[in-house]
Amino acid sequence: MKTNVNYYQFRDWFFKNRPKNFSEQGLQTLWEICEEYEEATGQEMEFDPIALCCEYAEYDSIAEFWQDYDQEEYPDEEAIMNATFYCPIDNVSFIIQQF
Repeated sequence: MKTNVNYYQFRDWFFKNRPKNFSEQGLQTLWEICEEYEEATGQEMEFDPIALCCEYAEYDSIAEFWQDYDQEEYPDEEAIMNATFYCPIDNVSFIIQQF
């Protein structure tokens, strides 16, 4: 059984159930990541918001990222990009695929 969701249903689910996981801009970026995946693979994704929360994380800054990952090993955006999927949201915040 599948339920298709549009962006607003996607966003509203997170606002209601996981309000601290992603900002509004982060949710827009995450939605775009999911859409690009579907287009690239030709496969529809199942809406599994808990899996998305486990797989992706949003950081407001690299300083916040360093609270979870080693600063010496990942001193800059390039090092992060070499380790995992990295998607900028604006000039300082970004989403990564957790590793």
